Amino acid sequence: MGESRWYVITGGPSSGKTTIISKLTEIGYQTVPESSRLLIDKGMTEGKTLEEIRVNEKEFQLKVLEMKISFENELPKDKTVFLDRGIPDTIAYFQLYGFDVQEILETCLEKRYRKIFFLEPLAFEKDYARIEDEKTAKKLNELIKNAYTELGYEVVSVPNMPIEERVKFIMSKL
Repeated sequence: MGESRWYVITGGPSSGKTTIISKLTEIGYQTVPESSRLLIDKGMTEGKTLEEIRVNEKEFQLKVLEMKISFENELPKDKTVFLDRGIPDTIAYFQLYGFDVQEILETCLEKRYRKIFFLEPLAFEKDYARIEDEKTAKKLNELIKNAYTELGYEVVSVPNMPIEERVKFIMSKL
């Protein structure tokens, strides 16, 4: 399914996405990092706090979406690429914050991915870029999975297991 050979690694906050993406990069796959972390890192290097970067959550989410689109416009459709979150993740964040999903729905339907790998959550850990608490992370987890399912994607749940086993599991499902 899908017009590309792109695979999305997704899940709620603290599910191991960044670790999986790093491992896939290490073993030679082309990967795309998480846009929200890149925006947060950029803002912090400019001396802004996390609160200042995300003071207007809708504006922040639209910037994340814009960055995802920009990255994907540069990717070769015929090459296997793993993305740390896909464009439809934005639906979940819009729903979480009560924003109108209709304004981004068309954008979420434009690109198609080969398959979605949904990482089951790990023990919740707060980090420098995360504003969510454990309860919000669980809600996002559910919203993200629903967003992809409702868009008709094949969503493969990746169980909790050591990183190497998670990567092997993903490779076995390509």
